[in-house]
Amino acid sequence: MRSGIDILVGTPGRIKDHLQSGKLDLTKVKHVVLDEVDQMLDMGFAEQVEDVLRVAYKKDSEDNPQTLLFSATCPHWVYDVAKKYMKSRYEQIDLIGKRTQKAATTVEHLAIECHWSQRAAVIGDVIQVYSGSQGRTIVFCETKKEANELALNASIKQDCQSLHGDIPQKQREITLKGFRNGTFKVLVATNVAARGLDIPEVDLVVQSSPPK
Repeated sequence: MRSGIDILVGTPGRIKDHLQSGKLDLTKVKHVVLDEVDQMLDMGFAEQVEDVLRVAYKKDSEDNPQTLLFSATCPHWVYDVAKKYMKSRYEQIDLIGKRTQKAATTVEHLAIECHWSQRAAVIGDVIQVYSGSQGRTIVFCETKKEANELALNASIKQDCQSLHGDIPQKQREITLKGFRNGTFKVLVATNVAARGLDIPEVDLVVQSSPPK
């Protein structure tokens, strides 16, 4: 950064640290991209994002950086907050429109009702029927504890590993590499794996409880 860079990618907190320590100068920034903008402008991050953007933006100036905001979901409040950073002639590109339930036509959706005590056994059967011994499956759980317990449950006959926030980053990368390579067939994860992962050829995705 000291010798000059073209593109900087960072989390709001880390960029703010570098600004405060004088290691980063954003006064000449030409483009600002916020990815997962609904998360970035949510209560937890909004203040940090404001602190970072305040350095590069001048009120009502036409020379402010071009601002690009990306998100899979955009509640109305996101647009309201985003206007603060956008030029008056901003463009909104919506790939879904009013079709809020839009999903890939190649995906079949099933809902299975069962008692929580039978869930592991039912998930084991569903994996066997819809993914088999060779197919790849991701199972999403609400909690880290649930992910650990399900990954160790004897009802799942295939090789299985868990992925959640308590697992160190290095081990997470090893786990994901093993899943991609087919070393094991079932990945049980919390929502740490719900965004931003590119894992091709997954045959089955199971939500162990309805997503909130």
